Amino acid sequence: METRVAVISIIVENTESAERLNAILHEYGEYIIGRMGLPYRARGVNIICVAVDAPQDIISALSGKIGRLPGVTGKTAYSNVKGMAEDGLQAR
Repeated sequence: METRVAVISIIVENTESAERLNAILHEYGEYIIGRMGLPYRARGVNIICVAVDAPQDIISALSGKIGRLPGVTGKTAYSNVKGMAEDGLQAR
């Protein structure tokens, strides 16, 4: 199955959604390459960037679940880098 490399940029304005967000990210953990979080205390938001290597439908599902959380905004940017998953693991 073909995989794509993408980043999902997330802004959390409602900290009550943080626990559910972390649960979603854990659910998709096998596809996550890396994650960086920045608490922006001056504005009362948290900024998270998640890099993934996964099939297109998995990335869309993850992004959709994140975007439906209250007080959470997520945007996805895709690279043109594509690969093939081998034995259930993403190509890296």
